[in-house]
Formats: sequence, structure tokens, C-alpha cells
Amino acid sequence: RRAAGFRTAGPGSGGGEPCTTIHVAIVCAGYNASRDVVTLVKSVLFHRRNPLHFHFITDSIAQQILSSLFHTWMVPAVRVDFYDADELKSEVSWIPNKHYSGIYGLMKLVLTKTLPSDLQRVIVLDTDITFATDIAELWAVFHKFKGQQVLGLVENQSDWYLGNLWKNHRPWPALGRGFNTGVILLLLDRLRKLRWEQMWRLTAERELMSMLSTSLADQDIFNAVIKQNPFLVHQLPCFWNVQLSDHTRSEKCYKDVSDLKVIHWNSPKKLRVKNKHVEFFRNLYLTFLEYDGNLLRRELFGCPSEADHNSENLQKTLSELDEDDPCYEFRRERFTVHRTHLYFLHYEYEPSSDNTDVTLVAQLSMDRLQMLEAICKHWEGPISLALYLSDAEAQQFLRYAQGSEVLMSRGNVGYHIVYKEGQFYPVNLLRNVAMRQVNTPYMFLSDIDFLPMYGLYEYLRKSVVQLDMANTKKALVVPAFETLRYRLSYPKSKAELLSQLDMGTLFTFRYHVWTKGHAPTNFAKWRTATTPYRVQWEADFEPYVMVRRDSPEYDRRFVGFGWNKVAHIMELDAQEYEFVVLPNAYMIHMPHAPSFDITKFRSNKQYRVCLKTLKEEFQQNMSRRYGFAALKYMTAENNS
Repeated sequence: RRAAGFRTAGPGSGGGEPCTTIHVAIVCAGYNASRDVVTLVKSVLFHRRNPLHFHFITDSIAQQILSSLFHTWMVPAVRVDFYDADELKSEVSWIPNKHYSGIYGLMKLVLTKTLPSDLQRVIVLDTDITFATDIAELWAVFHKFKGQQVLGLVENQSDWYLGNLWKNHRPWPALGRGFNTGVILLLLDRLRKLRWEQMWRLTAERELMSMLSTSLADQDIFNAVIKQNPFLVHQLPCFWNVQLSDHTRSEKCYKDVSDLKVIHWNSPKKLRVKNKHVEFFRNLYLTFLEYDGNLLRRELFGCPSEADHNSENLQKTLSELDEDDPCYEFRRERFTVHRTHLYFLHYEYEPSSDNTDVTLVAQLSMDRLQMLEAICKHWEGPISLALYLSDAEAQQFLRYAQGSEVLMSRGNVGYHIVYKEGQFYPVNLLRNVAMRQVNTPYMFLSDIDFLPMYGLYEYLRKSVVQLDMANTKKALVVPAFETLRYRLSYPKSKAELLSQLDMGTLFTFRYHVWTKGHAPTNFAKWRTATTPYRVQWEADFEPYVMVRRDSPEYDRRFVGFGWNKVAHIMELDAQEYEFVVLPNAYMIHMPHAPSFDITKFRSNKQYRVCLKTLKEEFQQNMSRRYGFAALKYMTAENNS
């Protein structure tokens, strides 16, 4: 039942010894919850001094997102396991539930069955929780359980279970104000002995006869069981779950904000609730929301963390690099593991069944956000984007996207955040991240500054059939143009484009600076072409192409500016792809301020020297991999 986990934690069991592993279980399903839970995890990691073992009960979406996130986060002394929520649905799907959490809101009831049978105790948290203290303090409360106490819970701070919120309001039975299940301490071994499974089922069946459905998901059932068996509950001091929903008495919970330990944003309004200290709470939450997650990779002080093969291999590779090499920083960047959050926003797309579907692939950083809406208007098909952002920028991006009608109306754009680290722009890593998330048979490898012609998506899909892309190795070239005008009236047809070219409002791409990049496209031939034509590779060729999804990835040694696409096209050629230019396709590069990396390239001699070294090494690798066929790349380079 358990999916593969990774990262190990130090030994230890029971109480609050310094190296005890603390176990935390969280139910997390879908794109939004996967994004919210990161803030909770950051707040726990920030204060912790113990090894941690997270147990995530997830749907397939959350598992994909969180397993990739933790794998690339590489936090020492943190272990993560996943449990498939879909396998548990049948255990709770018979319970009608009106709460917005849906079926997943009931899954905390089945943890005794789901979690490993040798796990004795666990802290269970909702995704909308923020920690203001070390979670070990909460773990230590297990020692205070007496007699038959098996559940640690905080009293509900709203009047919900008192049944007087409105006329005919009929809540489920509860002890007094009832308890809130946003934070639960579970003594699993004792719960299993008490036959917890049977206990909650019988209670739920009985109550559902008159109540018909739950309003607050698992919380209603936990409370009904406690009402009958009050001896099961150990009441936690309310600062372990300060609830900020609207009708709460949470302010009675703390004399001073410094007493606060856990904040629970359990109002659908989240950050806009009424509470006199809400400013303080909001700041605490925003601190972790925008906190640089890379800083949480620190080793635990005084706890031996078990060997982790990923980080050991990385250390070994890095130690083999020569630190005195003037290009050390460049070489190191190739091995940097960037924390990656796939599908940062909701995504819904099933590729068309005719096997011609194509995804536009691009990468960007914060300064190119304004291109997104325009690209969406020009390209209605699926898009896979890698965004290079800091944690704070990721939140700005989220606000930008949520405020944009154009972006919010699209479910077929995958936004994958690669978090900033180091001094370079890892352009080819970003392209690879975006490429790996393509779920259509073809991909159009574009750049964020280009607007594809209207209708390009459909035209490429027709070309897939026309040129038998499924059974041949082809790279379809989309000719690239550029304008220096910010307010270009975008040409609606090839005829209109040619007249703008003649008038000088458009140029062939990089015509002024780097003609070699696109010369083989043969623009003179393209002007009059009506059928696709094949062109030969030449040195420094870097067209924008559509290829099959199984095409080679980009070479990570090229960072920032220079040679990042050239090397990729060279590899396609070495693998005997045919370059075929499409007669009725075009894309136009829109003007923008020069990027930081090109400025660096133009001004920094060392940057240019290292790029030359990396180019030569890449070519040697090519000749080793592709043998005699790759010799032409060496000679072409020497002539250029």
C-alpha cells in the first residue's frame, strides 16, 4: 500500500530525546492543497531540531507534486512516505459529506489502518496550519496521556456544536463545544487495540440515520465518538490549535501572542478573518509563505543522519571538480539540484485521441510574466512552462495569475516552478523540466519572447499527419522573425508578414546580430515556398522546432546566455533528425530589455572564455558518442 519514500532519519523512539524521529501525517489532495501544505512544512522545518518523518495520504496529483518537491529539496533528516488515497476511498465513500474537503476530509478516520502497523504514535495536521514553535513540544505531550486517553485534541473555538448559530441549525452530537480535528495526537497502537475502526463506523452509521450527512467531515464523526466515550480524549491546551474561523473565541486562548504555538486558518476567507491579532498571524504566515526554502536544507545539530545516496553521490561529484579551475562555478551549476514545484496551479488536460497533439514548451523568469497572456491568446493548445523564481516571486506570480482572466480561463497550461539558487540562469535545466511534463506526443520548443502566429497549433497538428511525424525522425522548423516595435500589428497571414518584411517593420530573427543562427532556414526560399522543404544542418544553426516527445533533452552545462540551443540542434542532427521548414508557419520575437545574462556575456571576458571551453568539451563528448558522424561539428567550428 505504501508508495516509495526517500530520505532517512536518525534513530530513536518515544519521548522528547534530542534525536527522536517525529511522525507527522497529512491528508493532501489536488493542486491547491499541495501548494498550501508547503507553507506548513516550511514552518515545521524552520523550528524543528529533530528528524522528521512525513506520512502523506495523497491522490496521484499531490503525490507527483510532493514527491518531486521533496526529492529536489534534499532536506537532511527528513523522510517522506506516500499512501494512495484512492485505495482508501471505499472505506469512507459511504458517508455523505457536505464539507468542501469532500471525500478526502474523511480520510483521517482510517489512519490506524493506513499507516504502518508498527507506527505507535503520530501527529495529524490539516494543510492550513502554521507552526510558531518546535513540533517536538507537541510530540512531548504524548507523555501526558493517562488511562485510556488515545486522542489529543483542542476544544473547538467556534460555537458550531452548541447549535445556536442560526434557526434550525442542527449540528452533530459533541461534548460541550466539541473538538477541532485540525491538529490531532493519535496513539495508534492503543487505538488499534480498542478496535477504533469498528467504533467510529458504528457511531457514524447510527448518527447518519438522523443526520443524513456530515457537515464538517471527519470532525463530526470524531466528536460523536467522543460524546459517547469521553475517556478517549486528552484535551490539549488551546494554543496548540488557535482557530481563525469567523465565529471563534480564539482570542481567549492566549494572554499574549508569544504564547501561540499553532495557528489554524480554518476559514474559507483564510487571511481576511476578523480577529484583533490577525495582523500578527498574517505576518507569521506570510513569513513562511515567502521564506527561502533552500535555507531549510541545514544539517541537524547533534543528530547523526543516516546516509542518503542522492546527496552522497552529489557531494562526490562536486568534490571531483577542481575549485581552482576558472570555470569552476560554471561546472558546478550543472550539478546543482534546484528545488522544483511541478504544477503550481490547477491543471486539467487530456491530449486529443488522434495522436497529433502538441504542447508549446518555454521557460521564463519574473521579468517576462507579461508575455504569458499574449502567448495564451495566440496558442490555444497545451503549454508547459518552467518559471525560475524565488519563493517570494512565486507568490507574486500566484497573485498575478489569479488576477488574470486570460490565465485563469485556461486549464491546459502547466506552470512548473524551479526555485532560484546560485548566480546563473539555468536555461537548459528549465527547458528540460518543462519538456518532462509534456503529456502530448509532440512538443514545439519555443521561447517566451516569441508570439506564434494565430492558428499555429492547428497547423502543426495537420503537419504531423502530412509529414508522417510518427514514423520518421523529423524536426519541423517554424521560421522566426523579429520586430523592434512594441506595438506591432501582428500579421494575420504569410502575405501580410511578407509585406511587413518589405516595409522594414519586421526582420528575419537576429538579422542584425547573428545571421548564422537562422541562415539555413533559407528565408529567400521560404518567401515563395508552398510545400515543406528539407534543409541541412550548418554550424550555429538554432531554429525553433517541433519534435516528438522522445527527443533528446538539452545539455545542462550551458547556462545563462550562449550556445544553449545550438548544442541541442547539433545533437538532433547527430541523431539523424531531418530538418524540414514549414512554408506557412511563422513566429515573431517581441522586443524587451536585454536579459541579465546577455549583458554579463557582453561585458565579462571570463564568461566568454568559459563558454568557449564548455563548447569544446561538448564537441569532444559528441565525437565520443556519435563517432565519425560527429567530426563535421569539429571542423565546422574551426571554420566559424
